[in-house]
Amino acid sequence: MSKLVPPHGGKGLVIKLLEGAAKEAELKKAAGLKKIEITGQEKGDLIMIGIGGFSPLGGFMTKADWKSVCEKMTLADGTFWPVPVVLAVSAEDAAGIKEGQEITLERKGEIYATMKVTEKFELSAAEKKTECELVYKGAGDDSADDKFWKIAEAEHPGVKMVMERKAVCLAGPVNVLSEGEYPTKYKGVYLRPAETRKIFDEKGWKNVAALQLRNPMHRSHEFLCKIAVEVCDGVIIHSLIGNLKPGDIPAEVRVECIDTLVKGYFVEKHVVQGGYPLDMRYAGPREALLHATFRQNYGVNKMIIGRDHAGVGDFYGMFEAQEIFDRIPYKEDACPDPGKALLCEPLKIDWTFYCFKCDGMASLRTCPHSKEDRVILSGTKLRKMLSEGGDIPDHFGRDEVLVILRKYYEGLTEKVEIKMQGAASGDALK
Repeated sequence: MSKLVPPHGGKGLVIKLLEGAAKEAELKKAAGLKKIEITGQEKGDLIMIGIGGFSPLGGFMTKADWKSVCEKMTLADGTFWPVPVVLAVSAEDAAGIKEGQEITLERKGEIYATMKVTEKFELSAAEKKTECELVYKGAGDDSADDKFWKIAEAEHPGVKMVMERKAVCLAGPVNVLSEGEYPTKYKGVYLRPAETRKIFDEKGWKNVAALQLRNPMHRSHEFLCKIAVEVCDGVIIHSLIGNLKPGDIPAEVRVECIDTLVKGYFVEKHVVQGGYPLDMRYAGPREALLHATFRQNYGVNKMIIGRDHAGVGDFYGMFEAQEIFDRIPYKEDACPDPGKALLCEPLKIDWTFYCFKCDGMASLRTCPHSKEDRVILSGTKLRKMLSEGGDIPDHFGRDEVLVILRKYYEGLTEKVEIKMQGAASGDALK
């Protein structure tokens, strides 16, 4: 019997991916249905719904769900959920779709799913703005002033995506027919929740930590993983293999870096490498909650949350993503239905760095020395130094990993400017 945390929502893994004869029959039907082109983000959300990663979701959200998620961080039925998952279409497309109708969802000529439309609803510009303020704004921003909006629409990729979302949303259950390129392009790394659970069960793990990764793995990431291995049965280094923002490093390069680190610097039996197919939303604290929610479906009960988790620029406080876990609607023991509560807990770790005087990795909780004694580690800082061809300070990353990254940057024909926020540059570190 499995010792792992149960899937989120109390319904087990809700899997909407069809296979075999059922898939072939649905594909045949899909060819004759009205076709809707989906975005990259919707594609990732759809695949996660299909493989059970977004359990208990079985389709795209209704307006009641959208409103409750934005305002309360729960679905309309009270199940914890921190970020809206909606499907948007143009007003022209929506006009040709009736409630109760089945449609086909495709991207770039590939059929990804069929969907039964149970509801159509509009989100006005004002409602989208409300979503951004509730989901994407940091706790330190005063909602009464326009500080957030002065730069958010231009510089916050998540806000920009919400405000540019099409006019009408479609809600309803889906049958997923494709996982896109992920099973082949990332074979052995792309794992469904049922697969990670099987791996953890075979290892006899009960307490499993996850490291969310979207940047190349540097010494701080390595240190976080090793802390987790010390206090848990094992850790999954879980990389985002969906779309990122310009200037971020492609998944296949990051995967090669992780492979190199795991083989050279970890006891491999305590580490699993995996990838999941979402695009980043850069929603900071709310996205940290989303990461914990779907990691629970993968069998994870401890989500590593460090500095500025899922942040972008200077939009969020350094540890807001940790603090938000203390403000979620209810804990397991206070929830009328414990299955609807978030059971994956944060593993909160302070800002980590290499300290020359300590002669090793340390954190603000363990190192008494000054900023000048420390090598400030961040993915953004590493990308900026590599993109500019600069020297990498000692102890920033493992030499074997830096070789891989330099080779990648030397092969680029177009350079993307990397902006340094205060936290990534170390300005906030005293």
